[in-house]
Amino acid sequence: MQKGNIGVTTENIFPVIKKFLYSDHEIFLREMVSNAVDATQKLKTLAATGDFKGELGDLSVRISLNEKEGTLTISDHGIGMTAEEIEKYINQIAFSGVNDFLEKYQDKAEAIIGHFGLGFYSAFMVSKKVEIITKSYKEGSKAVKWSCDGSPEYTLEDAEKQDRGSDIILYIDDDCKEFLQKSKIEELLNKYCKFMPVPIVFGKKTEWKDGKNVETAEDNIINSVEPLWVKAPSSLKDEDYKSFYRTLFPMNDEPLFWIHLNVDYPFNLTGILYFPRVKNNIELQRNKIQLYCNQVFVTDQVEGIVPEFLTLLHGVIDSPDIPLNVSRSYLQSDSNVKKIASYITKKVADRLQSIFKENRKEYEEKWDDLKLFINYGMLSDSDFYERAKDFALIKDTEGKYFTLEEYKKLIKDNQTDKEGILVNLYTTNKEEQYSYIEAAKAKGYSVIDASGQLDVPTLSMLEQKQDKTRYVRVDSDIVERIIQKEDTPKNNLSEEETDNLSEAFRSQIPAIDKAEFTVDVQSLGETSQPVLVTQNEYMRRMKEMSQFQQGMGFYAQMPDTYNLVLNADHPLVKRVLEEVEASTTKELKPVVSDLKGLQARLAALHQSQDKKKPEELTQEEKDEVQSTQKSISELQSKKKTIIATCAKDNAIVHQLIDLALLQNGMLQGAALDKFLKRSISLIK
Repeated sequence: MQKGNIGVTTENIFPVIKKFLYSDHEIFLREMVSNAVDATQKLKTLAATGDFKGELGDLSVRISLNEKEGTLTISDHGIGMTAEEIEKYINQIAFSGVNDFLEKYQDKAEAIIGHFGLGFYSAFMVSKKVEIITKSYKEGSKAVKWSCDGSPEYTLEDAEKQDRGSDIILYIDDDCKEFLQKSKIEELLNKYCKFMPVPIVFGKKTEWKDGKNVETAEDNIINSVEPLWVKAPSSLKDEDYKSFYRTLFPMNDEPLFWIHLNVDYPFNLTGILYFPRVKNNIELQRNKIQLYCNQVFVTDQVEGIVPEFLTLLHGVIDSPDIPLNVSRSYLQSDSNVKKIASYITKKVADRLQSIFKENRKEYEEKWDDLKLFINYGMLSDSDFYERAKDFALIKDTEGKYFTLEEYKKLIKDNQTDKEGILVNLYTTNKEEQYSYIEAAKAKGYSVIDASGQLDVPTLSMLEQKQDKTRYVRVDSDIVERIIQKEDTPKNNLSEEETDNLSEAFRSQIPAIDKAEFTVDVQSLGETSQPVLVTQNEYMRRMKEMSQFQQGMGFYAQMPDTYNLVLNADHPLVKRVLEEVEASTTKELKPVVSDLKGLQARLAALHQSQDKKKPEELTQEEKDEVQSTQKSISELQSKKKTIIATCAKDNAIVHQLIDLALLQNGMLQGAALDKFLKRSISLIK
């Protein structure tokens, strides 16, 4: 028997392995099986070149559990090792500068296993002792047994083993007993080894018999599904891709279409990416791209490898140019990773472009499922926007589709305002904003259907990209003012009449949580609606953007601002004004007279005091201004109270306000109940 110390210049390599990868310690099984597959593949290569002339026999990698002994064994029928090769490959840890490495990465050494040639030693993350019983394929070789208990000491001795290959026996640590559970090992093998190029066998298949599951004589092969991405696209049919997708994601709907990646320069990359039917739940759709390295599963956390918006895709990527174990920061700075991300973005854009050009009808039919993905891409990746702007579509409220350029040509003549600005109207809810849409259509205007999750942020982005262009929600104002072709006609009311009419309605608007109203009087023509509620475009857009952008949370806390627009030309509004004036003229006359006198007095005071510097004003002069302002304020309040008292009993005022609120889904609870009762009484 030979004894010795593992050839590494520090004794703390084992604590490092346990400490730094404990949170990810399940990968030991991936490393063990990968090594066994490598040994098997090497034997196949030697046989193909004529350097091995014996019988290949069963080349399966077999994993077995012995709960009684507390062992997990990985067995292969590959090239095996001689005592000299164990000394070279196992006892001399093959990476330089280990002390420098440990010092540099003592707080962030996620990259230690695999990337630095320590794949075998990951076994010590879960094992108190590891044995290797191995026999080389070389003629005349003797079997040897290597054993180590997680210290630098090892033993090497002769052993009995009839066939070539290696058995790695892990004596599982007391704090890792879950790795002696059949279900846990099967879960990990399915996760990491499902597409390995050599059969991976774990136990026997079971069948239901006599009311229980019983083992059969047939091997349970973990990787029975062939990795479709290694095949030539020309050899595959649509059903092959769909079947493979069902294997990967059995609970998902059928994909829209897919991209088969296959590149060997300037890096190696294969894979299949599927476009799922993405509707609204962005977060639920993530982490559906599986990253492999030579058919060995690495991770499904592909941020940094794949551009963020492409994480909405599903499928597999396989690249030997991405290290098996690397920290996230290393991934993002790796030049190959950046090239891969750029390549995938280009391939996705090219595929979408080709579908759009080759079969636009099919593309339009899939647009509602695709647009969330494409909008997300254009918002988050400027390179993708430059490619996608040619195949991104706009859908109008009639269900017709246009490219950005086509839509611009469609509306240019009719929807350019007097300032030369092209105004794009959009709706976020066709039902709720129906009357506003109809008012726009009556003018011959087109309205964009922007009811999707990212539609409004995308339109805001387009507004920034396009010259002399605005995107405005159709209910943000009366349509004549959204697209102003000429100066807005002034209403024919006097200032006094406008103020009285505004106050009559303002005083009766019910209190609505997180909503503020202003009142505006406009001349809209006798056939237009008497009252409309519009919402401030700027504030609404800021609140919407605050859902997607950090640092804008204060907008979300602000109340919604609405404008109650009164049509001074409508007979019902004229009637309200007449009734208010008839009921209040006598009471208002002295108030208005005193108010005008005080306002004239205040103007005279300001005029005389403006000629003096602030320090030259006497206290008496200052007090006179304050006293006059206070009296004006009291009279204004008195005027408002008189008008509000009159409007309180005016059924038309309440009915018009409630109709406008109802139209915008803002009439609820007690206010809705009052409206219904009032409506019935008005019908009688």
